[in-house]
Amino acid sequence: MPTRPRPSALTVVLTAALAASTALASTAAAADPVLIVQPGDTLSEIAIARGLSMTELVALNGLRDPDLIVTGQRLRLPPRDVHAPARSAAAPAPAPVTHRVTVGEHLTGIAARYGTTVGAIARANGLADPSYIRSGQVLTIPGSRPGRTKTAPAPAPAPVTHRVTAGEHLTGIAARYGTTIEAIASANGLANPSYVRSGQVITIPGARGGAGAAGHGTQPGPGDFVTDGMPSEMAALVGRRSAIGRLIGGEAQRQGVDPAFAMAVAWQESGWQADVVSWAGAVGVMQLLPATADWVGTTMLGETVTPSDARSNVRAGVTLLRHYLDRYDGDRALVLAAYYQGQTAADRHGVYAVTRPYIASIFALQGLFAG
Repeated sequence: MPTRPRPSALTVVLTAALAASTALASTAAAADPVLIVQPGDTLSEIAIARGLSMTELVALNGLRDPDLIVTGQRLRLPPRDVHAPARSAAAPAPAPVTHRVTVGEHLTGIAARYGTTVGAIARANGLADPSYIRSGQVLTIPGSRPGRTKTAPAPAPAPVTHRVTAGEHLTGIAARYGTTIEAIASANGLANPSYVRSGQVITIPGARGGAGAAGHGTQPGPGDFVTDGMPSEMAALVGRRSAIGRLIGGEAQRQGVDPAFAMAVAWQESGWQADVVSWAGAVGVMQLLPATADWVGTTMLGETVTPSDARSNVRAGVTLLRHYLDRYDGDRALVLAAYYQGQTAADRHGVYAVTRPYIASIFALQGLFAG
Protein backbone atom coordinates (compact mmCIF):
# COMPACT_ATOMS: atom_id res chain seq x y z
CA MET A 1 0.00 0.00 0.00
CA PRO A 2 1.33 3.50 -0.79
CA THR A 3 2.81 5.33 2.14
CA ARG A 4 0.97 8.34 3.48
CA PRO A 5 3.70 10.75 4.54
CA ARG A 6 1.96 12.73 7.27
CA PRO A 7 -1.21 12.83 9.43
CA SER A 8 -4.29 14.63 8.19
CA ALA A 9 -4.70 18.28 9.11
CA LEU A 10 -8.21 17.43 10.27
CA THR A 11 -6.70 16.12 13.51
CA VAL A 12 -5.56 19.60 14.56
CA VAL A 13 -7.83 19.55 17.64
CA LEU A 14 -6.16 16.56 19.30
CA THR A 15 -2.67 17.48 18.10
CA ALA A 16 -2.90 20.29 20.70
CA ALA A 17 -2.30 17.64 23.35
CA LEU A 18 0.95 16.50 21.67
CA ALA A 19 2.31 19.66 19.92
CA ALA A 20 4.42 20.92 22.76
CA SER A 21 6.38 17.65 22.89
CA THR A 22 7.51 17.97 19.23
CA ALA A 23 10.58 20.04 18.35
CA LEU A 24 9.28 22.89 16.23
CA ALA A 25 10.98 25.33 13.92
CA SER A 26 12.97 28.35 15.07
CA THR A 27 12.11 31.84 13.91
CA ALA A 28 14.23 34.26 11.96
CA ALA A 29 15.25 37.62 13.44
CA ALA A 30 12.61 39.40 15.49
CA ALA A 31 12.21 42.05 12.83
CA ASP A 32 11.39 39.38 10.26
CA PRO A 33 8.42 37.27 11.47
CA VAL A 34 9.30 34.18 9.43
CA LEU A 35 9.57 30.59 10.58
CA ILE A 36 11.71 27.91 8.91
CA VAL A 37 10.03 24.48 8.78
CA GLN A 38 12.11 21.78 10.48
CA PRO A 39 12.00 17.98 9.89
CA GLY A 40 8.86 16.50 11.42
CA ASP A 41 6.97 19.79 11.72
CA THR A 42 3.29 19.94 10.83
CA LEU A 43 1.28 23.08 10.19
CA SER A 44 -1.14 22.25 13.00
CA GLU A 45 1.68 21.93 15.55
CA ILE A 46 3.24 25.19 14.42
CA ALA A 47 -0.12 26.96 14.70
CA ILE A 48 -0.77 25.59 18.20
CA ALA A 49 2.72 26.39 19.48
CA ARG A 50 2.36 29.99 18.23
CA GLY A 51 -1.16 30.50 19.50
CA LEU A 52 -2.44 30.91 15.95
CA SER A 53 -5.18 29.26 13.94
CA MET A 54 -4.64 26.99 10.95
CA THR A 55 -6.83 29.32 8.90
CA GLU A 56 -4.61 32.26 9.77
CA LEU A 57 -1.40 30.50 8.67
CA VAL A 58 -2.97 29.07 5.51
CA ALA A 59 -4.29 32.49 4.44
CA LEU A 60 -1.09 34.34 5.32
CA ASN A 61 1.07 31.94 3.29
CA GLY A 62 -1.37 31.17 0.45
CA LEU A 63 -1.17 27.43 1.11
CA ARG A 64 -3.35 25.26 -1.13
CA ASP A 65 -2.80 22.09 0.94
CA PRO A 66 -2.31 22.51 4.72
CA ASP A 67 -0.98 18.93 4.86
CA LEU A 68 1.88 19.74 2.54
CA ILE A 69 4.72 21.71 4.08
CA VAL A 70 8.36 20.77 3.53
CA THR A 71 11.58 21.04 5.50
CA GLY A 72 13.26 24.38 4.88
CA GLN A 73 10.05 26.12 3.77
CA ARG A 74 9.67 29.70 5.04
CA LEU A 75 6.32 30.44 6.64
CA ARG A 76 5.20 34.01 7.32
CA LEU A 77 3.89 34.76 10.79
CA PRO A 78 1.59 37.64 11.71
CA PRO A 79 3.46 40.61 13.24
CA ARG A 80 1.83 40.07 16.63
CA ASP A 81 3.50 36.65 16.85
CA VAL A 82 6.89 38.33 17.37
CA HIS A 83 5.65 39.90 20.59
CA ALA A 84 3.69 36.88 21.86
CA PRO A 85 6.38 35.71 24.33
CA ALA A 86 6.50 39.13 25.99
CA ARG A 87 2.73 39.15 26.47
CA SER A 88 2.62 35.64 27.87
CA ALA A 89 5.44 36.37 30.35
CA ALA A 90 3.39 38.97 32.20
CA ALA A 91 1.78 36.52 34.64
CA PRO A 92 4.02 34.27 36.79
CA ALA A 93 3.60 30.55 36.18
CA PRO A 94 1.90 28.59 38.97
CA ALA A 95 4.21 26.50 41.16
CA PRO A 96 4.64 22.90 40.00
CA VAL A 97 3.20 19.98 41.98
CA THR A 98 3.73 16.22 41.81
CA HIS A 99 1.39 13.41 40.80
CA ARG A 100 1.84 9.66 41.34
CA VAL A 101 0.59 7.69 38.32
CA THR A 102 -2.06 5.05 39.07
CA VAL A 103 -2.97 2.00 37.02
CA GLY A 104 -4.64 2.87 33.71
CA GLU A 105 -3.76 6.58 33.77
CA HIS A 106 -2.31 8.40 30.74
CA LEU A 107 -0.81 11.85 30.25
CA THR A 108 -3.84 13.16 28.38
CA GLY A 109 -6.11 12.61 31.39
CA ILE A 110 -3.50 13.83 33.87
CA ALA A 111 -2.93 17.02 31.87
CA ALA A 112 -6.68 17.69 31.69
CA ARG A 113 -7.01 17.12 35.44
CA TYR A 114 -4.36 19.69 36.34
CA GLY A 115 -5.19 22.20 33.60
CA THR A 116 -1.89 21.87 31.75
CA THR A 117 -0.71 20.12 28.56
CA VAL A 118 0.85 16.77 27.67
CA GLY A 119 3.84 18.55 26.18
CA ALA A 120 4.46 20.62 29.31
CA ILE A 121 4.44 17.51 31.52
CA ALA A 122 6.68 15.63 29.08
CA ARG A 123 9.23 18.47 29.07
CA ALA A 124 9.18 18.88 32.85
CA ASN A 125 9.89 15.17 33.35
CA GLY A 126 12.21 14.53 30.40
CA LEU A 127 9.81 12.04 28.81
CA ALA A 128 11.04 11.03 25.38
CA ASP A 129 7.71 9.35 24.56
CA PRO A 130 4.65 10.93 26.25
CA SER A 131 2.54 7.89 25.32
CA TYR A 132 4.32 5.71 27.88
CA ILE A 133 4.19 6.23 31.64
CA ARG A 134 4.16 3.54 34.31
CA SER A 135 2.05 2.94 37.40
CA GLY A 136 3.76 4.38 40.50
CA GLN A 137 5.82 6.89 38.52
CA VAL A 138 5.98 10.35 40.17
CA LEU A 139 5.53 13.21 37.72
CA THR A 140 6.18 16.91 38.17
CA ILE A 141 3.11 18.86 36.95
CA PRO A 142 4.15 22.34 35.79
CA GLY A 143 1.80 25.29 35.44
CA SER A 144 -1.22 23.73 37.15
CA ARG A 145 -4.28 25.92 37.51
CA PRO A 146 -4.92 27.44 40.93
CA GLY A 147 -7.46 25.44 42.88
CA ARG A 148 -6.48 22.15 41.24
CA THR A 149 -2.79 21.94 42.07
CA LYS A 150 -3.28 20.74 45.65
CA THR A 151 -5.77 18.04 44.76
CA ALA A 152 -4.39 14.65 45.69
CA PRO A 153 -4.85 11.92 43.10
CA ALA A 154 -8.01 9.92 43.65
CA PRO A 155 -7.26 6.41 44.92
CA ALA A 156 -7.44 3.74 42.26
CA PRO A 157 -10.56 1.57 42.50
CA ALA A 158 -10.00 -1.80 44.12
CA PRO A 159 -9.27 -4.57 41.62
CA VAL A 160 -11.88 -7.22 40.93
CA THR A 161 -11.74 -10.61 39.25
CA HIS A 162 -13.46 -11.84 36.11
CA ARG A 163 -13.88 -15.40 34.82
CA VAL A 164 -13.48 -15.52 31.04
CA THR A 165 -16.38 -17.11 29.17
CA ALA A 166 -16.32 -18.70 25.73
CA GLY A 167 -15.87 -16.12 22.97
CA GLU A 168 -14.69 -13.30 25.25
CA HIS A 169 -11.56 -11.26 24.54
CA LEU A 170 -9.66 -8.57 26.43
CA THR A 171 -11.03 -5.78 24.24
CA GLY A 172 -14.60 -6.42 25.36
CA ILE A 173 -13.60 -7.15 28.95
CA ALA A 174 -11.61 -3.91 29.22
CA ALA A 175 -14.50 -1.90 27.76
CA ARG A 176 -16.94 -3.57 30.15
CA TYR A 177 -14.95 -2.64 33.25
CA GLY A 178 -13.83 0.79 32.06
CA THR A 179 -10.12 -0.05 32.01
CA THR A 180 -7.56 -0.82 29.28
CA ILE A 181 -6.19 -3.96 27.65
CA GLU A 182 -2.68 -2.91 28.66
CA ALA A 183 -3.67 -2.54 32.34
CA ILE A 184 -5.29 -6.00 32.44
CA ALA A 185 -2.35 -7.60 30.64
CA SER A 186 0.10 -5.98 33.07
CA ALA A 187 -1.92 -6.97 36.14
CA ASN A 188 -2.07 -10.60 35.01
CA GLY A 189 1.36 -10.99 33.43
CA LEU A 190 -0.11 -11.76 30.01
CA ALA A 191 2.64 -11.94 27.40
CA ASN A 192 0.08 -11.90 24.57
CA PRO A 193 -3.09 -9.89 25.30
CA SER A 194 -4.75 -11.39 22.23
CA TYR A 195 -5.10 -14.78 23.91
CA VAL A 196 -7.22 -15.56 26.98
CA ARG A 197 -8.90 -18.92 27.55
CA SER A 198 -12.40 -19.83 28.65
CA GLY A 199 -12.53 -20.35 32.41
CA GLN A 200 -9.43 -18.28 33.08
CA VAL A 201 -9.78 -15.96 36.10
CA ILE A 202 -8.14 -12.57 35.55
CA THR A 203 -7.67 -9.57 37.81
CA ILE A 204 -9.26 -6.33 36.57
CA PRO A 205 -7.29 -3.34 37.91
CA GLY A 206 -8.90 0.07 38.27
CA ALA A 207 -12.38 -1.16 37.32
CA ARG A 208 -15.15 1.43 37.48
CA GLY A 209 -18.00 0.90 39.88
CA GLY A 210 -20.91 -1.09 38.50
CA ALA A 211 -19.10 -4.23 37.41
CA GLY A 212 -18.86 -6.70 40.26
CA ALA A 213 -16.39 -9.40 41.06
CA ALA A 214 -18.43 -11.99 39.26
CA GLY A 215 -18.10 -10.04 36.04
CA HIS A 216 -21.64 -8.70 35.94
CA GLY A 217 -22.24 -5.10 35.00
CA THR A 218 -23.50 -2.75 32.38
CA GLN A 219 -21.52 -3.06 29.18
CA PRO A 220 -21.20 0.10 27.09
CA GLY A 221 -23.50 0.23 24.12
CA PRO A 222 -22.10 0.43 20.60
CA GLY A 223 -20.28 3.70 20.08
CA ASP A 224 -20.52 4.89 23.70
CA PHE A 225 -17.93 7.56 24.48
CA VAL A 226 -17.54 10.56 26.76
CA THR A 227 -16.31 14.05 25.95
CA ASP A 228 -15.56 15.33 29.45
CA GLY A 229 -11.77 15.21 29.10
CA MET A 230 -11.63 16.54 25.55
CA PRO A 231 -10.68 20.07 24.53
CA SER A 232 -13.89 22.04 24.06
CA GLU A 233 -13.50 22.41 20.29
CA MET A 234 -12.95 18.69 19.84
CA ALA A 235 -15.86 17.84 22.14
CA ALA A 236 -18.17 20.02 20.05
CA LEU A 237 -17.07 18.32 16.83
CA VAL A 238 -17.44 14.86 18.36
CA GLY A 239 -20.96 15.77 19.43
CA ARG A 240 -21.91 16.93 15.93
CA ARG A 241 -20.44 13.80 14.34
CA SER A 242 -21.64 11.31 16.94
CA ALA A 243 -23.59 9.28 14.36
CA ILE A 244 -20.31 8.34 12.68
CA GLY A 245 -18.77 7.64 16.10
CA ARG A 246 -21.57 5.21 16.94
CA LEU A 247 -21.15 3.55 13.55
CA ILE A 248 -17.43 3.02 14.24
CA GLY A 249 -18.01 1.82 17.80
CA GLY A 250 -20.71 -0.64 16.77
CA GLU A 251 -18.59 -2.11 13.98
CA ALA A 252 -15.59 -2.35 16.30
CA GLN A 253 -17.57 -4.25 18.91
CA ARG A 254 -18.87 -6.67 16.30
CA GLN A 255 -15.32 -7.42 15.18
CA GLY A 256 -13.71 -7.58 18.62
CA VAL A 257 -11.71 -4.38 18.19
CA ASP A 258 -11.45 -1.89 21.06
CA PRO A 259 -14.06 0.77 20.11
CA ALA A 260 -11.94 3.59 21.55
CA PHE A 261 -8.99 2.42 19.47
CA ALA A 262 -11.02 2.30 16.24
CA MET A 263 -12.59 5.70 16.99
CA ALA A 264 -9.15 7.18 17.63
CA VAL A 265 -7.80 5.90 14.32
CA ALA A 266 -10.80 7.29 12.45
CA TRP A 267 -10.57 10.66 14.20
CA GLN A 268 -6.86 10.92 13.43
CA GLU A 269 -7.49 10.01 9.81
CA SER A 270 -10.57 12.06 8.95
CA GLY A 271 -12.10 13.68 12.01
CA TRP A 272 -15.05 11.25 11.49
CA GLN A 273 -15.94 12.76 8.14
CA ALA A 274 -17.13 10.66 5.21
CA ASP A 275 -16.43 13.16 2.45
CA VAL A 276 -12.72 13.71 3.08
CA VAL A 277 -10.23 12.84 0.34
CA SER A 278 -6.52 13.30 1.14
CA TRP A 279 -3.89 14.64 -1.24
CA ALA A 280 -2.69 11.01 -1.64
CA GLY A 281 -6.18 9.84 -2.67
CA ALA A 282 -7.23 8.18 0.61
CA VAL A 283 -11.01 8.35 0.99
CA GLY A 284 -13.60 8.65 3.73
CA VAL A 285 -13.89 8.05 7.46
CA MET A 286 -11.03 5.53 7.70
CA GLN A 287 -9.04 7.15 4.86
CA LEU A 288 -8.76 4.07 2.66
CA LEU A 289 -6.76 4.14 -0.53
CA PRO A 290 -8.79 2.63 -3.40
CA ALA A 291 -6.27 -0.22 -3.74
CA THR A 292 -6.53 -0.97 -0.02
CA ALA A 293 -10.33 -0.95 -0.17
CA ASP A 294 -10.23 -3.43 -3.07
CA TRP A 295 -7.81 -5.67 -1.20
CA VAL A 296 -9.90 -5.73 1.98
CA GLY A 297 -13.11 -6.30 0.03
CA THR A 298 -11.67 -9.11 -2.07
CA THR A 299 -9.55 -10.99 0.49
CA MET A 300 -11.31 -10.33 3.80
CA LEU A 301 -14.95 -9.34 3.28
CA GLY A 302 -15.82 -11.10 0.04
CA GLU A 303 -17.74 -8.05 -1.13
CA THR A 304 -17.17 -4.76 -2.90
CA VAL A 305 -16.06 -1.91 -0.64
CA THR A 306 -17.34 1.55 -1.55
CA PRO A 307 -14.91 3.97 0.14
CA SER A 308 -17.24 6.96 -0.33
CA ASP A 309 -20.03 5.20 1.60
CA ALA A 310 -19.54 5.74 5.35
CA ARG A 311 -20.85 2.35 6.44
CA SER A 312 -18.85 0.42 3.84
CA ASN A 313 -15.75 2.49 4.56
CA VAL A 314 -15.97 1.95 8.32
CA ARG A 315 -16.56 -1.77 7.95
CA ALA A 316 -13.52 -2.14 5.71
CA GLY A 317 -11.33 0.06 7.92
CA VAL A 318 -12.21 -1.81 11.12
CA THR A 319 -11.73 -5.12 9.29
CA LEU A 320 -8.25 -3.95 8.34
CA LEU A 321 -7.51 -3.08 11.98
CA ARG A 322 -8.74 -6.53 13.04
CA HIS A 323 -6.45 -8.10 10.42
CA TYR A 324 -3.43 -6.19 11.72
CA LEU A 325 -4.26 -6.94 15.37
CA ASP A 326 -4.22 -10.64 14.52
CA ARG A 327 -1.11 -10.35 12.35
CA TYR A 328 0.94 -8.49 14.98
CA ASP A 329 -0.40 -10.34 18.06
CA GLY A 330 -2.17 -7.28 19.44
CA ASP A 331 0.87 -4.96 19.24
CA ARG A 332 -0.96 -1.71 18.56
CA ALA A 333 2.15 0.22 17.63
CA LEU A 334 2.82 -2.23 14.79
CA VAL A 335 -0.88 -2.22 13.88
CA LEU A 336 -0.78 1.55 13.45
CA ALA A 337 2.54 1.39 11.63
CA ALA A 338 1.00 -1.02 9.11
CA TYR A 339 -2.09 1.19 8.77
CA TYR A 340 0.06 4.26 8.16
CA GLN A 341 3.13 2.91 6.34
CA GLY A 342 1.66 -0.19 4.74
CA GLN A 343 1.85 -3.82 5.79
CA THR A 344 5.01 -4.64 3.83
CA ALA A 345 6.92 -1.72 5.34
CA ALA A 346 5.83 -2.65 8.86
CA ASP A 347 6.78 -6.30 8.31
CA ARG A 348 10.23 -5.45 7.00
CA HIS A 349 11.19 -2.35 8.96
CA GLY A 350 8.90 -2.09 11.98
CA VAL A 351 7.91 1.42 13.03
CA TYR A 352 9.45 4.28 11.06
CA ALA A 353 10.57 7.31 13.06
CA VAL A 354 8.18 9.49 11.07
CA THR A 355 5.30 7.24 12.17
CA ARG A 356 5.87 7.63 15.91
CA PRO A 357 4.05 11.00 16.29
CA TYR A 358 1.09 9.47 14.43
CA ILE A 359 1.04 6.53 16.86
CA ALA A 360 1.41 8.78 19.92
CA SER A 361 -1.46 10.95 18.70
CA ILE A 362 -3.77 7.96 18.28
CA PHE A 363 -2.87 6.55 21.70
CA ALA A 364 -3.70 9.92 23.27
CA LEU A 365 -6.98 10.05 21.32
CA GLN A 366 -7.79 6.52 22.45
CA GLY A 367 -7.49 7.67 26.07
CA LEU A 368 -9.91 10.52 25.40
CA PHE A 369 -12.52 8.31 23.72
CA ALA A 370 -12.20 5.69 26.48
CA GLY A 371 -12.98 8.38 29.06
